[in-house]
Formats: sequence, C-alpha cells, structure tokens
Amino acid sequence: MNFIKRAGLSLWSRKGKTLLTLSTFLVIAVMVLAGVLINDATAAAEQKAKRSVGAEVNMEYDPSAAFTGQAPRIDSRTVDKIGALPQVQKFNYAMFDAASLKGGINLVTDGVDSAASGLGEGQTIVRGVLDSGLLPDFRSGKFKLLSGEHITAADKDKNKVLVEERLTAKNNLKVGDKIALAPVSGKGEEEFTVGGIYRDPSPSTEPDPEFFSNRSNLLYASIGSFSGLVSADSGSGALQVGSGSFLLNDADDLDAFKKKAAKIAGGQLEGFKLDTNDKAIQQMTGPLQSIRSSATLAMWLIALAGAAVLALLANLAVKQRRKEYGVLLSMGEKKSRLIAQQILETVVVAVLAIGLSSLFTQSLTQSVGQSLLSSQAAAAQDKLDSWKAPPPGSTGLSEGIDMNDQPVDNADPIDKITVGLAPSDIAVVGSIGLGIGLLATAVPAASVLRLSPRFILTKGK
Repeated sequence: MNFIKRAGLSLWSRKGKTLLTLSTFLVIAVMVLAGVLINDATAAAEQKAKRSVGAEVNMEYDPSAAFTGQAPRIDSRTVDKIGALPQVQKFNYAMFDAASLKGGINLVTDGVDSAASGLGEGQTIVRGVLDSGLLPDFRSGKFKLLSGEHITAADKDKNKVLVEERLTAKNNLKVGDKIALAPVSGKGEEEFTVGGIYRDPSPSTEPDPEFFSNRSNLLYASIGSFSGLVSADSGSGALQVGSGSFLLNDADDLDAFKKKAAKIAGGQLEGFKLDTNDKAIQQMTGPLQSIRSSATLAMWLIALAGAAVLALLANLAVKQRRKEYGVLLSMGEKKSRLIAQQILETVVVAVLAIGLSSLFTQSLTQSVGQSLLSSQAAAAQDKLDSWKAPPPGSTGLSEGIDMNDQPVDNADPIDKITVGLAPSDIAVVGSIGLGIGLLATAVPAASVLRLSPRFILTKGK
C-alpha cells in the first residue's frame, strides 16, 4: 500500500491521538505566531516613533577628554560642512560668553545670588546661536516666543537678540528696541536689536542649571555678531563655536552621518563627542520593549513545553506501533518509507494547526497585546509624572534624585500598536512548528527502525 494512503488511514483510525497532537500543535502555533506578530507590531511602532522624533546628534564637550584649561572650540565652517551632509535636515551651533549690559539696562536681581555664577555687576550670560528655534527648550515647547521672530541663519551677522519677558518688563523693552552689549574685559560696545521676547516658565528663584545665573537675564544673540564682540580671535574671520546639534532626516542615517562627520572634522573633533540624543525615543518606546520581551519569553517557553509534549506523544505512538513496523518491514517495506509516513502524518497535523491559528491569532494578539501595552504605558507615564526636580540650587544628589531621569517633554510613552498578519509571519511559524514536529517524531521512529523485524515481532511491545 502507498505510504501516503497509509498515513491518511492511520490519522483517521487514531482520532484521539490525532486530535491531541493537533491541539498541542495549535497551542504552539498560536503562541509562536503571537510572539512574531507582537515583535513585528512593536518594531513598526518603534520605527514610527524614531521617524516622528527624528535623530538628533549633539556635538558637545567630552568630559573624558584631556583637560587643556579651556573649553574646546571648533571652526564654524567645519560645522557648516557637516550640516550640509545629505543625512542632515537642520543643524545649529552655539557659543556662550558673559557680557555687560550698558545704556541703563537693569538686570533682574530677585531670587538668585549673582555671585554664585561669578558674574559682576551688570553682567549676564549671552548665548550666541545660529538658529534659536532649533534649541531644545524652544523645540519642545518649554520656552515660548511671545513676540517677534527667532534668530535664524540669515541673522548670523546681524545684531539681533532675544530677551526674556521678565527682563523686558523691568526695562520697558519691546521688539525693535536697542540694547548695548560690551565684553566683560577689553574695549568695545555694540547695539543689538531686540528681535524677540520669549518666556522661560521657570521661576526666577531657580538658577539656570548650566550657568547658575538668574534665568530672567539670559540673552540669545546672533552668533556671528556676538562672537565678533567678545572673541579675541574675531579679527581672523574664523568663528569658533563650542557646541552643535544636527537633526537627521532618518534615525537609520545615524551611523553613516557619524562616520562622514568624523571624516570632515578630523582632528578638530578633539575634545568633543558626537552624542545621540535618543532619550525621547527610549522614553516613548520603553513599554514596547517591555511587552516584546515578555511575548518573546512566553513564546519560547510554550514552544519548548509543546516540543516536550510532542516528543512524549511521538515516543508513545512509536512504541504502540512497533508491531506494525515489524510486519511492514518483514513484508519488504523500506525503513525510509516508514519514517516518511511518520513525518507525513506530523506535517499534515502541523499544517492544519498553523492554518487554524492564522484564522484568529491576529485578532487575539491585537486584543491581548493592546491590553498589555496600555498597562505598561500607564505605569511608565505614572513614573514620569511622579518625577520632581530638586530644589533650587541643589544637584539632587542629597535628595536621591537623578537628573538623568528627568522626563523629556512631548515624548509620551506609546500606548497603541497595530497588529498585522503577513505571509512571512506564517512562513516563520511554519518553519518553527514543522522543525519541532519533525525532530519530535523522526528521532524516536528512527531509533525503533534500527532494530530488525524479527526482534520487533518476537519482543512485541
């Protein structure tokens, strides 16, 4: 009799065993397919998050570099070349220095002791920028431009400045007014036009974390003009900047960008590091990674348990069919055809189980996965909402507060996924399920078939 026909008759005559094997295969297929679908859905959600946030690379001082006595600087023309790379969507660079306010402009003095910042009377921190709208505080919405316009690359060599609203209120300043700035050492004085008024929501009693000065007095100025006023090397025409940031078109361009940037800058990058600002992405995708790891662990645990059950069932089935094998072998049937029959029976059951699993696993995974993600996202959001900044003037160490845990604005944890079933997912489940079934079936069958027909028939079961 043809071994294919024998396989069909065997499955039909042993309905209980066939149903038990089918149920085991179905559990394995559902769990493996669910794990694959959740992996695909979370990967798609992560990629979408990366594209929505964009990859930002910061060129900043490297604390691990050898200290030379002054902060490192890099030629702005080099940064311009890096910013012109095809991977870059927008870029910015900045420098800061102290300056003296002239012409009767009074600084806001309430709340913060100016001595802590090392500034003298009438002196404040001015941050020269290429594009103020690309600064993190403005991009996130923390700082708000109340009137006027941002400083842009077109204003690089124009005497333009952004002033915080509390300083403008104290001095009755408005957009278009002039304020005079002078270097804290040396000669020279220049007038800058108030191009915009912005709001920093932080209280005046809370010092700036970078400069330890009163936040109300921090000015943003067009970088070319301000550098020419305060830099000793301004006459050389080489604008030197202390930091830069590059917003990439795609997060996948990160490695290529870093290699090309390092090649363009060469030794000028000494003292700097190109650091990816991926904290927002990590904050958004944390719940996704959590349910992915849980789904993967559950998938493999169920698969291994199912494989053990299948191996047990196959081993019992082979022992029950020893006499059948002995008769067939004594009639001249080839051992390879008996093993092929056993494999065929397994393949038929496995294919049926995989087909059944594809009918309902997608909707089941969507429901279960969404429920798990919503729970994880809510927990992550609660943790973010519970974070509190240390009191003014404190680093947070004495209170056990890690400033690295400070939440990123406008980066809420993702709480939705969309599960989709693709042919490739069925192929993955099929290969795993068939591999488990074949190993569980063929190994015990082959061990029996190594025996002689006479031994099988005389020893019986």
